[in-house]
Amino acid sequence: MKILIIDELHPYLKTALENLGCICDDYPDISSSEVASIIPHYQGLVLRAKIKVDKHLIDKATQLKFIARAGAGMETIDVKYATSKGIKCISSPEGNRGAVAEHAIGMLLSLLNKLKKSDSEIRQGIWNRRSNWGVSIEGKTVGIIGYGNTGSEFANRLSSFGVNILAYDKYKSGFSNDIVTEVNIDQLKQEADIISLHLPLTEETKFLVDKPFIEGCNKSFYLINTSRGAIVKTEALVNALKTNKILGCCLDVLEYEQQNFESLFKQDLPSDFSYLINSENAILSPHIAGWTVESFLKHSEVLFKKIAQSL
Repeated sequence: MKILIIDELHPYLKTALENLGCICDDYPDISSSEVASIIPHYQGLVLRAKIKVDKHLIDKATQLKFIARAGAGMETIDVKYATSKGIKCISSPEGNRGAVAEHAIGMLLSLLNKLKKSDSEIRQGIWNRRSNWGVSIEGKTVGIIGYGNTGSEFANRLSSFGVNILAYDKYKSGFSNDIVTEVNIDQLKQEADIISLHLPLTEETKFLVDKPFIEGCNKSFYLINTSRGAIVKTEALVNALKTNKILGCCLDVLEYEQQNFESLFKQDLPSDFSYLINSENAILSPHIAGWTVESFLKHSEVLFKKIAQSL
């Protein structure tokens, strides 16, 4: 089997596949047009988010048996069409669920404890203690929307903070336990002090958090998004920050990201983004919640196991 790897992945995957007898061509700098020209020669394709695997590319991949993505979301791949062609689609959400959970908690702690503000002030020679008092997580109600790999892991990691954890998942039920209570979306919106999003980007979830969603929440709340940027309508978020309906936000992802998630500043960005980057109540990171030294390896380990099972 010939396998084409077109993104930077841990070398474990290539070595392990070659030990099974596969031939792996590793081209992390390849362009989308170059992929299209050589894909007919391969039975496997491994990537992160470099290109969009659409109907046009799939039709060229006449020998393809599987598409494997290092990561959780599959919105850059036309899974339905690939599956109709007998191509197995594989992802590795197990590889970074811990990293995403830790990153979300880290951002939340930074926001509630004003670490960005106090760090900046000290670097300017300002020693201001009273205005930098934090807010405790303990005793708060955290609402998790999406209780899959990252949502459940976020709950597990958060459980030691003395919080009340609620979770809603449209496609899952019966998961209440000692850590989390399963609720409907209306109850979550009524009770949550903190809302964390752990969802794939689909037509159903795009701009889920918009003006009506925010206004439908009973309390002023903190928002965490480590899933996909377009799940939150930025204009509605900024307006809610201005009125304190949203007290602060932790955003590892932004609505304005390109399809491959690798760039943001190659376009003119709206005034709402300027508000976010100048706000003390917004913690931002460049879509790296799922990437740590450890998850870089884990993604390849998970993909290898799944690919090996499909051979």
